[in-house]
Amino acid sequence: MRALLAQTRAEVFMTLRRGETLLLTVGFPVLFLVFFSTVDVVSTPTAKSVDFFVPGILALAVMSTAMVSLGIATGFERGYGVLKRLGSTPLGRPRLLGAKIITILAVEIVQAAIVIPVGLLLGWNPGGSGSCFLSAVGIVLLATVGFAGIGLLMAGVLKAEVNLAAANGLYLVFLLLGGMIVPIAKLPSGLASVAKILPPEALSAGLHASLGAGSAVPPLSWAVLAVWAVAAPLAAALTFRWE
Repeated sequence: MRALLAQTRAEVFMTLRRGETLLLTVGFPVLFLVFFSTVDVVSTPTAKSVDFFVPGILALAVMSTAMVSLGIATGFERGYGVLKRLGSTPLGRPRLLGAKIITILAVEIVQAAIVIPVGLLLGWNPGGSGSCFLSAVGIVLLATVGFAGIGLLMAGVLKAEVNLAAANGLYLVFLLLGGMIVPIAKLPSGLASVAKILPPEALSAGLHASLGAGSAVPPLSWAVLAVWAVAAPLAAALTFRWE
């Protein structure tokens, strides 16, 4: 346990001191939230645009941390031989992965602690009851596992530089198809059908329901995220190369 806590502290410290990570996980989400909530660029299905963008930006923040930040950092650690060295120490691989998972959750808490107050200052009116909030937490945890699996899958098979490009490219695709900034109804029907089986749209739909409309998370969101939460980490575990 002591080794796990020590590695977790190190992971959190390294994550928070990387300027590009802070920009991706905190800077961009807050910038997007303020811009799209105050500038009439995208037509939203809610009376106030901020009521649509806060759940969407929270989904974006989760994706940024669990997939992109984790995937890129792990890819470079693998390329530099850091993972191989740490895996052979008394820390071991399971506790190394455990420290990374705890770090992701800690960063997501920080993101929520920043995005939610900003949303409230912009006039966001969260809907729903305590059960809706618990549903939102549950679907975020499920999505975190799925996104982390995708990030580790790329980090474990691609060279660091290729992984960097792939992670950023996938981030942009998921951003456009995820219903976070552009409502899914605005997409062509065929593209929207594809988007609904991807984790970003399932997460944003769930958060729009629970934190926006105050309704239950759609069963499809639970199902899609459950599949990704199993399939992506399994694929990462089967293909991951530590060196």
